[in-house]
Amino acid sequence: MTTPAAPRPAPLRSRRPEWADRNFLLLTAATVVTNLGTHGALIATTWAVFESQGDAGDVGLVAMARFLPLVLFLLVGGAVADRLPRHRVMVSANALNCVSQAVFAALVLSGEARIWQMMVLTALCGTGQAFFNPAAEGMLMASVSGEQASRAFAVFRLAMHGAAIGGAALGGALVAFVGPGWVLAIDAVAFAVAGGLRAFLDVRNVPERKPGGGLFADLREGWQEFVGRPWLWSIVAQFSVVVGLIGAVESVYGPLVARDELGGARPWGIALAAYGAGTVAGAVLMTRWKPRRMLFVGTLCVFPIALPSAALAVPLAPAGLTAAMFVSGVAIEVFGVSWMTTMHQEIPEEKLSRVSAYDWFGSTALLPLSTALAGPVEEAVGRSEALWGAAALMVFVTALVLFVPDVRNMTRRPHTEEVSAGSPGAPPPDVPLPRQSPSADAEGTVRRDG
Repeated sequence: MTTPAAPRPAPLRSRRPEWADRNFLLLTAATVVTNLGTHGALIATTWAVFESQGDAGDVGLVAMARFLPLVLFLLVGGAVADRLPRHRVMVSANALNCVSQAVFAALVLSGEARIWQMMVLTALCGTGQAFFNPAAEGMLMASVSGEQASRAFAVFRLAMHGAAIGGAALGGALVAFVGPGWVLAIDAVAFAVAGGLRAFLDVRNVPERKPGGGLFADLREGWQEFVGRPWLWSIVAQFSVVVGLIGAVESVYGPLVARDELGGARPWGIALAAYGAGTVAGAVLMTRWKPRRMLFVGTLCVFPIALPSAALAVPLAPAGLTAAMFVSGVAIEVFGVSWMTTMHQEIPEEKLSRVSAYDWFGSTALLPLSTALAGPVEEAVGRSEALWGAAALMVFVTALVLFVPDVRNMTRRPHTEEVSAGSPGAPPPDVPLPRQSPSADAEGTVRRDG
């Protein structure tokens, strides 16, 4: 008599959420790796300049060399990312960053690094970032769909901010123990690993791009998409001012107040750490909270970003400044997730990278000017007055944005009404099809994107 076979155990269900597909996981893992390396490398670069007998002015020159090509090539990078496969643009940019950082590390370790060489190499790194950022933002939005998009973005930003905090802490420790050259070498390896991960992105379900009319035609089409949406260009204009003011406050006024009024660099370092902790807390919050009027809620959360400027203007005791920085971090993260969700919902897939490039460009345009004018403004009106003015201007431009009807009234669409590939009324796809930062971050450097 044959014994009946024992029933097979039911297969275990994957604990991975529906929205965390293979591409999303690869993008998140790659961003964690690069943020761990990059935020340590930023500290290492400053110490490399000092070891080469450079002064504060040289530090500014090296930083500017990275920033200028980022601004100059962003629009071209966005157009290229909408013409070519985005994952190839990202891998190529990572390769350029890997090579430039490896050469930088070799020069520093040899003791032969010169300021002009550092400027050239950081300019190459900034160029790579200009092409990477729009492609990364478009690819990230391509990796999620449906009602859980905002949760996916929140998880991504949580991982990004956590890696940034850890990278800065680890990088600072390693600079002290092994020197800046080895930290730069680690950053080169991180870019190589991240590029390898991104090379495995699955793009079989990405719709083929229709041939365009050339690079300038693509830029013009992206511009028309940008200016045709009042909610988009008004918030980018707002953040052009806000990001510029934050740059002046955090790069110039904050350290000066800490030195002269709060007892040194330690309170300022703790306040910056509190800001980072706030962004993590905000990301955790946004994994659970999905406000219906997402753009309105996000814009309201820009008002608390003025708190650190006001706290420095008083100035508050270190505990009060730390609290203000934490609240500011939470608030900017609520905005960041809301902004990404809005872009995901409203912008056609084939134009995502170009629109993101205009977003990045507008948001960073005033940063060099504002930091350059911070010193002269302080001499003209006084430090406290300059800080109060910065806080008031942030509040003023944010209040102006609330007069835009779409900012107040735009709502989150249900999954059944969601746009596929940006075409109004099209049904959602059966598989996740392609759908930002201040960055951002993906690996961006802009406060709005973390």
